[in-house]
Amino acid sequence: MIRLHSRAPVPEALRGGVVALGNFDGFHLGHQAVAGEAIAWARAEGRPAIIATFDPHPVRFFQPQAEPFRLTTLDQRQDLFAAAGADAMLVIGFDADVAGMTAQEWIAGGLADHLGVAGVVTGSDFTFGKGKGGNPQVLRDVGAGFGIAARAVGPVLDGGEPVSSSRIRDALKAGDCAEAARLLTRPFTVRGAVQHGDKNGRLLGFPTANLDMGQYLRPRYGIYAVRGRLADGRVLQGAANLGLRPTFDPPKELLEPHFFDFAEDLYGQDIEVEFHQFLRPEAKFDSMDALMAQMQRDCEQARKLLSARP
Repeated sequence: MIRLHSRAPVPEALRGGVVALGNFDGFHLGHQAVAGEAIAWARAEGRPAIIATFDPHPVRFFQPQAEPFRLTTLDQRQDLFAAAGADAMLVIGFDADVAGMTAQEWIAGGLADHLGVAGVVTGSDFTFGKGKGGNPQVLRDVGAGFGIAARAVGPVLDGGEPVSSSRIRDALKAGDCAEAARLLTRPFTVRGAVQHGDKNGRLLGFPTANLDMGQYLRPRYGIYAVRGRLADGRVLQGAANLGLRPTFDPPKELLEPHFFDFAEDLYGQDIEVEFHQFLRPEAKFDSMDALMAQMQRDCEQARKLLSARP
């Protein structure tokens, strides 16, 4: 898949395409409906299909002190967009210049001049431009003057409520991995490079592959049944601690998956960790023996849960 940037020229072969425009963090059922409409439209007319996304997220620009909330990294979104059938991902670098553009400037300068698009698909509640002055109706009205057609896709309802990134974040904060996975159509997954830690897990007989959570949303702190995917495609089962490790000083936030029956060196390698089920909250133990006994029980429970799931 080709990655385009909003400040770089667009190859001629990708001009005249159909663009799905939105944040698409998580790329959940609702996002997939918008992208699917754009891709089907593009295929029907023999045009390139492009999915646009913002990085950084506009919320990060307007509220730089906001707690981490991302459900995916840019690289993960690129992989998801490619799997959906898009030809390219357009990264819109959200900065002061972009924040100050009116909706008309977005359409004339960004969609018409820069991308040369033939069509745009958004969610029915999508807003854009300074002061949120743009919406699907503005896209239709103003875009028509530039030869741009526009379509809006209504929300995907689940239980009578729209599927949204907010619902998924709330589920993860509650430790409800199954609900998040149902709305995402896949488990919530953290991708990152394995880093050196304090080696506490190795000393206890449970070596871990430590990951920094970065800008990812923090699910409920505690112990999870997880699956890991290595760079070579191998899938491992394991149990992971996410949190501040209250038994150890000083507190340090990490995602620490322990993979069963695995002893290879993963330092520096990019891996993925899928959250499958919350097992228990974090706890402080009075002794290392008590901690080790609980870790053994956690691993046994995780093995049973994961073995019962394809």
